[in-house]
Amino acid sequence: MILHGIDLVDFPRIESMVARHSERFLDRVFTKREQADAQAVHNQVEKLAGRFAAKEAVLKLLGTGWRGKIAWTDIEIVNNALGQPEVKIDGEVKRIATEAGIKEIALSITHTANFAIASAVALTKR
Repeated sequence: MILHGIDLVDFPRIESMVARHSERFLDRVFTKREQADAQAVHNQVEKLAGRFAAKEAVLKLLGTGWRGKIAWTDIEIVNNALGQPEVKIDGEVKRIATEAGIKEIALSITHTANFAIASAVALTKR
């Protein structure tokens, strides 16, 4: 079975969360590496919005949403040497994915002037 999750995030939403909650929001949602990656680019909000959308897409793929013992930082989005985003999972998200027979999650992120969109796909034997 093919599993799919998709999410759309508008930049003002992330910009507002960063402005209101600053480090508390960043530390709760993004790993230190994700935060450093965002700080290294010109448009930090665009990068964070893409990562946020990717995490939501992964949770939709799993069919769980954000609940229970799942932490936002159980999902880390990093770029490989070619710049392609990759999903790294840990904690409760890894447990759920392993239980579902998911070994790898493919991810695509794109941006417009005001939005970030992420699509996550995986195979399972369910």
